[in-house]
Amino acid sequence: MGTLSDDPLQTVAAGQHAGRASGIFSVCSANRFVLEAAMLQASADGTCALIESTSNQVNQFGGYTGMTPSEFAQCVRSVAAEMGFQPERVLLGGDHLGPNVWRNEAAETAMRHAEVLVRDCVRAGYRKIHLDASMRLGDDPPGALPQELMAGRAARLCAAAEDACRGEPPAYVIGTEVPPPGGAREEIESVPATRPEDAELTISLTRAAFAERGLEKAWQRVIAVVVQPGVEFGDSAVVAYNRASAAGLSRLIERHAPLVFEAHSSDYQTEECLRRMVEDHFAILKVGPWLTFALREGVFALARMEEELMAGERSAAPSKIEQALLETMRRDPVHWKGHYRGDDEQVRLALKYSYSDRARYYWPAPAVREALDRLLTNLAQRAIPQTLLSQFMPAQYHAVRAGTLQPAPASLLRHKVMEVTGLYARACGHWQR
Repeated sequence: MGTLSDDPLQTVAAGQHAGRASGIFSVCSANRFVLEAAMLQASADGTCALIESTSNQVNQFGGYTGMTPSEFAQCVRSVAAEMGFQPERVLLGGDHLGPNVWRNEAAETAMRHAEVLVRDCVRAGYRKIHLDASMRLGDDPPGALPQELMAGRAARLCAAAEDACRGEPPAYVIGTEVPPPGGAREEIESVPATRPEDAELTISLTRAAFAERGLEKAWQRVIAVVVQPGVEFGDSAVVAYNRASAAGLSRLIERHAPLVFEAHSSDYQTEECLRRMVEDHFAILKVGPWLTFALREGVFALARMEEELMAGERSAAPSKIEQALLETMRRDPVHWKGHYRGDDEQVRLALKYSYSDRARYYWPAPAVREALDRLLTNLAQRAIPQTLLSQFMPAQYHAVRAGTLQPAPASLLRHKVMEVTGLYARACGHWQR
């Protein structure tokens, strides 16, 4: 087990420029099982749990989780307390903090909202702030935004964050990736990596914009640049990392110590690809949909076991969790309608099994939450035979046989998510020299 650094982000960045392939992965989710799994993983590794919220998930108006930054921070800390996870080992971050949520409004209005969001995150104790003002706003001229304008808006948001800081100042991440985060909306075969000259321009223009606002000290806390390393996922396909296509980026960042790259949409990459990304200075790996994808796999596996165990019980009240999830998604298609295409059968399969995992938005829905609670209760009241575990959750079966996992349904779900967090932890080499 490694030892926890007082400043894990700086430790990772320093390690990269000292020739060590150290990394850290960031969990971008508000799902309770995912948060618990992340903390269990961090406990096993002796590291911090880096947990982030996006501007869509969490903002001053609630976001799609219904939580403000302070409420999200309290939620994460409450989970940590219940898990017996030391609060100082929780590192909160804000992802894509900027005007994206309000991009249809006039630029000044959108930026004011974004300033409030960034201030609220800093005041809630977020230690890692990704400044992203790359999107065109309501009254911006048509076409791509000038790089200078994006950099100036990022610096404006940094000034708001600095103004809100009353304790330890946050670290900053700049830049953005293309296509948008969360998975491509069309099936893709390849994604070009960011051109090194474009990354260089992002760094130089943002540094100049910070200096223009007197933010030189804040610039010293910029630890990473978000670029597109050439990875992406769609409904049913994953574009794997190709280090040759990102070689120019890797050489570029070596000239900008202590900066490293932050890679978004790294979900579903193989462990070997993730390890190569860390070796190539993509030292911060963001993961989100893959975690709830694994959770959904676990829930569906538990539902199969529930069906088998309750098949002969006349008075049984099975959870029907899959039915509840699909009915809820079809009744309220707002989170998937623009993402899933095709005929009825293709959409049905995507609703349940897509890599994009739009199902993740529906776990908090009352009908789905009630069905999940019933599933866990039903299985908690019945001993799950090891033979069923072997059939439907083989990795968990082996852990139970080894005596490292109890076959309680909630523990099985957390362990299922940890199949993914464990892969990231190994790829990042969490200070295991």
